[in-house]
Amino acid sequence: MKKRMSKIAAVIFSSAVVMAGMTACEGNRNVTPESGAMEPATEETVAEESLPTDVSEEEVEVPEGFHLVWHDEFNGTELNEDDWNREEHPVGWVNHELQEYVPSADYAYVKDGELIIQPTKIEDENGNVSYVSGRVNTQNKHDIKYGYVEARIKFPQGKGYLPAFWMMPQDEDYYGQWPKCGEIDIAEVLGNSTNTNYGTIHYGEPHFQNQGIYTLASGDLANEYHVFAIEWEPGLIKWFVDGEQYFETNDWFSKWPDEEEKPYPAPFDQPFHVILNVAVGGDWPGDPDETTPFDEKGAMKVDYVRMFQRDSYDENVEKPVKVLEFREADETGNFLHNSDFSEAEDLTDDIDWKFLELNDGVGSAEIKDNMIVITTENFGSEEYSIQLVQPEMPMEKGCKYKFSFEAYADEERQMKPAVTAPDVNWIRYFPDTAIDLTTDWQTFEFEFDMTEESDDNGRVEFNMGNQGSTATIYIRNVRLEKVE
Repeated sequence: MKKRMSKIAAVIFSSAVVMAGMTACEGNRNVTPESGAMEPATEETVAEESLPTDVSEEEVEVPEGFHLVWHDEFNGTELNEDDWNREEHPVGWVNHELQEYVPSADYAYVKDGELIIQPTKIEDENGNVSYVSGRVNTQNKHDIKYGYVEARIKFPQGKGYLPAFWMMPQDEDYYGQWPKCGEIDIAEVLGNSTNTNYGTIHYGEPHFQNQGIYTLASGDLANEYHVFAIEWEPGLIKWFVDGEQYFETNDWFSKWPDEEEKPYPAPFDQPFHVILNVAVGGDWPGDPDETTPFDEKGAMKVDYVRMFQRDSYDENVEKPVKVLEFREADETGNFLHNSDFSEAEDLTDDIDWKFLELNDGVGSAEIKDNMIVITTENFGSEEYSIQLVQPEMPMEKGCKYKFSFEAYADEERQMKPAVTAPDVNWIRYFPDTAIDLTTDWQTFEFEFDMTEESDDNGRVEFNMGNQGSTATIYIRNVRLEKVE
């Protein structure tokens, strides 16, 4: 949650993202919504489930092999500040976010057996708009080293929202400030894509992240309650939605620049605390717009938070050895699969070609007549809002590569191809390069040197969003080959 990538693909990967370190903030301005504190409606309009209204410790369902360490069912009339801290941070504190976090019950409060975090839009008499939200944590009150941590949540819905259930170290200076200290994101859900949850760890330096993505087969994370959890043990973290594991990782490190790594499993071998918040705007979700609700639909509703542990943990673990698995080129030297679009493959899975709609992008892709046709209805807010990708490109340090393809459009427009590193901070092996498409087929060829460390998961990208046109694009004969 501290800092997010500017590109997200619906794949499971280990990668790195850029972030500026967080700093403490002092001071606060007096903020009052024009009509007082915003409270959500008491009736649920979706997901006809009964909420547990009075759960005792004896009634908490404990995962097999664990014991209950702490829980909050939010059954009181106000947030228990013996358990929770309210945070205070200014606008733009991280990620260019628009909200101010104010330590007030106006924006994080308990009602009807839930913790409700309510972002609020404020407009003054001159028409100036600002945003306020709530953020709470259990630091120095309920920190845990290893265990099973879960919460039952209904997330907000609306463009520009980024709510999160996540964890940070009790002592962020133990290994050094972010990202060296580590971060565990149990659940993050974009407000304009509420069928998908992201589970992530951040670590480094340089900053890396490992991320898993869970997409509901049906339903919606904003219209139903779901249970989000991690199981964390020495050298292994697993992520769950409604008891279903969707991701695990054991590959991370912590180090200072020009120094040796700290002993594994640092930084994930120290106590962490829970954080709950709703961010408004920023690098990843983009800004809210006129459709963004600031009523009960914009609220994050948390039914409970629970921590469990096993009786003991074996901390004598070794860091796994990472082995690169390079894809073989075909008989012509091309690393791309289905490069001539001769096969009508599934463009929604994580195998070979994948079509992505992100940040308000709306479009479709179809393979036919040995080409792929990209149709755009809304080009979205980012250049990658309409995107065609293929991962698992074998990028070897010290080698030269040639990237080529043919393309045209229904009318003159631009497109930006690239070869990127989803596992390594989204750096560019071949940079995003604007090309001018005409209504006739053209051949585009680019050569570049691979100067970074070897990577078995480079990614070919065609970025077709937010470049001033929705004209249909046609692509064929895509090649990525090593040049001797």
